[in-house]
Amino acid sequence: MGLRLRDTIGRQLRELRYEPTAKRIRAVLNGVTVVDSDRAVLVWEPRRVVPTYAVPAEDVAAELSPQPPGAARADEAGDVGFALPDVTTMRVLDPRVPFSVRSTEGEPVEIRTGARSAAGFLPADPDLSGYVVLDFGGFDRWLEEDDEIVGHPHDPFQRIDVRRTSRHVRVMLGDTLLADTRRARLLFETMLPVRYYLPPEDVVAELRPSTTTTYCAYKGEAAYSSVVIADGVLDDIAWRYDEPLVDASEVRGLMAFFDERLDMVVDGVARPRPVTPWS
Repeated sequence: MGLRLRDTIGRQLRELRYEPTAKRIRAVLNGVTVVDSDRAVLVWEPRRVVPTYAVPAEDVAAELSPQPPGAARADEAGDVGFALPDVTTMRVLDPRVPFSVRSTEGEPVEIRTGARSAAGFLPADPDLSGYVVLDFGGFDRWLEEDDEIVGHPHDPFQRIDVRRTSRHVRVMLGDTLLADTRRARLLFETMLPVRYYLPPEDVVAELRPSTTTTYCAYKGEAAYSSVVIADGVLDDIAWRYDEPLVDASEVRGLMAFFDERLDMVVDGVARPRPVTPWS
């Protein structure tokens, strides 16, 4: 009997997972390089969908001390997180869920240099004995070799692909047309729905720039726009990458829409609205 890989990935989300990396990893806090290691591992706590780094405690050049009581919060009931039904029936923990939410046993610690500190975690799992898992967002800068990374470390088992298409793509809200093109570029990302990136001149709706920005480890910094419709405003419903990272260079300046809340009609057929953490 065949094995669908997505089902395997869904089952593995229940486990504590790790994978060594050959990269030299450095982290900067308060202007000081407090982590410098060529023995790092990528760690995914149960239900976490993106990894963070763990390094041997001796590769941390800062004081490690227990966190104050109550600083970490366990999620034993599994009621924190977001739906990703195409992958698993569990609620997943995406990057918006704080590092302090624990889904495995261990000891939370504080990594301090001067007046600044970042969070860490000493997992109880024997395979990670002696390692401290690091809160990616708690540090000022991260370097893989000499290149800075943002958002979170790349998952070595995940990728994005961008492909041109001449299919007829329309973005609709009910009977209201928001965009119409035959020049879309499709962005395929592991375990996420396909995204349709459209030339801005093929967007017929009125766009209102937003101050919202987000960071993607694979694509870079996204700038958001709201759409003005007859009944009001759809806040932060579209985004673009003006200075994308290398893997997403093909979608530079193009507009994408959250089809979790809109309808994508491709060659006359409306696609089902996906259910994701952004629904």
